[in-house]
Amino acid sequence: MRFTSPSRALIATFALALGLSACASGGGGGGGTPRGSSTRIIGEELATVAQLDLYTAVSRLRPQWLRPGTRGQLPEVIVDGTRQQGGADVLRSMRANEVSELQFMSASDATTRYGTGFTAGAIIVSTRR
Repeated sequence: MRFTSPSRALIATFALALGLSACASGGGGGGGTPRGSSTRIIGEELATVAQLDLYTAVSRLRPQWLRPGTRGQLPEVIVDGTRQQGGADVLRSMRANEVSELQFMSASDATTRYGTGFTAGAIIVSTRR
């Protein structure tokens, strides 16, 4: 790479350093609170709300999962591979300490995996059984 002036070399060096520092600082998010991804709630994170029913726990940890979809519907709930009747209200009858992991699937992903009727997506619940 050939530069015609020292100022261009300085600008190129600065841009490279800025880009590398952005890559190096992009991941963590630490803050001391265990947190999975935006589509998954892990057991360690559920332990912080273990005394709550699952609906309240999800509303505190990932409130966007419980927002109505385009047709005003809430996500469907699948517990240990079985689709539950009652939608998101099923979560009210479960305790957070009974669950090992939760996952949110978009409408298209849930439809691809489980069939039609998932216009607002799905919340996949894996219990501790």
